[in-house]
Order: sequence, then structure tokens, then C-alpha cells
Amino acid sequence: MIAFPDSIAWSWNEGRGGYFFALVFIVAELIGLKIVISKKRLFSVIPLAFLTIAYLISLEYGLRDYIIESAEQFDVQLIYSWTWMWDFVIMAIFVVVALTIFFGKRWIRIAPAGPIFLTGTALILSLDAFFPYDTLGPLQYVVPYFVQTNVWVITMLDLGTAIAKDNVMFLRGEHGSMALQVFWPSAGVHSIIIFSLVIGAFMLKLNIPRHRKAMYFVLGIIGTITVNLIRIFSLSWYALKVTTDPVAWEEYHKIAGEIMFLPWLFAFILVVILIESRRMKKREQ
Repeated sequence: MIAFPDSIAWSWNEGRGGYFFALVFIVAELIGLKIVISKKRLFSVIPLAFLTIAYLISLEYGLRDYIIESAEQFDVQLIYSWTWMWDFVIMAIFVVVALTIFFGKRWIRIAPAGPIFLTGTALILSLDAFFPYDTLGPLQYVVPYFVQTNVWVITMLDLGTAIAKDNVMFLRGEHGSMALQVFWPSAGVHSIIIFSLVIGAFMLKLNIPRHRKAMYFVLGIIGTITVNLIRIFSLSWYALKVTTDPVAWEEYHKIAGEIMFLPWLFAFILVVILIESRRMKKREQ
């Protein structure tokens, strides 16, 4: 963040902002643990850290150009998703290996959320690189339903004129007309996948009955879908009430998803922890 601040962007597919959130996950899971790590294990991770840092630095001196050129060999459609994917692959490998050295196989129960968040982000970026826009049918399937729901809300609130056709919205508001074509990443389908992976890992740590784990998982998915609907609505509202300028709208579009999804993810996990902590105290009393 200090050396290459321009690479830290909060859009899920444009920068390393996800590194920060993965770090928060790892720190949050390790706080309060009284596990002593030997100096031998600590020092053994240092060379691995240097290799990871060397990778990040070498990107600025030609490696990124090589990765971009390699995209043609693999028939990659979206170059930026391809390049950022490798950033998250490398960091996921570093974190998993480091945690394995520190804790052995126990890391899966001690601190799984950060590595799974990094791995999940790399997976989504790979899907976006190879199957952009609406080419990945299963993930695109739910998008028309999101679009229709959004048009119904706009019409009900009388915010402007909105018409839905498949995954396209035709909007007319205070600043003119705008057509928005919604693909699965913009609809937040990627956040549902990442949420499922992270919350699944988190549930492994909770010593609670399975039916309660299932209840939290289902409520979390419903909440994530709701957040995604709010995101699509906010993008539509921005076009209806603020501006139809493509450049200004795109700037808002880049950050609208993550500034809603990630706080929701942290808040949901925090609420679950608070609820289960209180239940445990009551049982002990």
C-alpha cells in the first residue's frame, strides 16, 4: 500500500484492495489466541515473504507485461481480470503456506477466512477472465430476475421510467436516458460465491449445532442477495437522479459493490459471534 498505492483499488476486479480485507480477516481470527510460534517456524516464513515481495516488485519491471502477453496464449477475454487474478493466486499461496508452517493442518480451523477470501477472489477473477459478460450461463441465469425486481422497485417508488428486457435496463430520469446491461459480476453473483466460501469456513470454527450453522448460512445468503439488489438499485438511482455521464457513472460503479458487500460480510460475522457468545455465557451460567 505504501510502495504501490495506485494498485490499491476497492473494486473487486481492479486492484489489490482485497489484500487489506484478507488481512483484517486473518488478524481478527488470530487476536486472543495464545498459540506460541517458535522462532524456527517464524524465520522459515521470511524467505517465502521475500519471494512474494519480489513477485510484487517484479510486476513493475516487466513481469506484468509478460503476464498480459501470455493472455493471448490462453484465449483470455478480459486482460485486467487475468493480471489481478495472479496477484491473488500468489498471495493466497503465501498465506496458506505461512499458516501451515505456523499451525500445521490446524490453520483450517484457526484462521481459514483470509486464505479462503483470497482463493475465492482469485477463482472469481479467473471466471471473469475466461467467461466475461454473459458467456457463463449458470452465473448469468439469475441476473434477469434481479433486473426485473429492480425495475419494479423503481416504478413503485416513482423515481423515473424503467423497462427491463432480459439483462438490460432502459432508464429515463432527471438527466436523460441510459441503458444498463447487467452481467453476473455487476449483479453481485461473485459476492454470493465469496460469501458462501468465507462463511462456510467461519462455520467450521463455531462449536454450535448443525441446524444453527445452516440457519446462519441461509440467512447470510438471503442478506447477500438483498445487498446485491440494493447495489443494482443504487446504480440505477445514480443514473436516474445524479448523472447519465458514462465516465462519472463508471467511477461509481467500480466501488458500489464492494463498499456494500464487504461491510455486510464483516457485520454479519460480528453479529453471529455476538449472538453465539451470549448463548454460551447463558449456558455456562
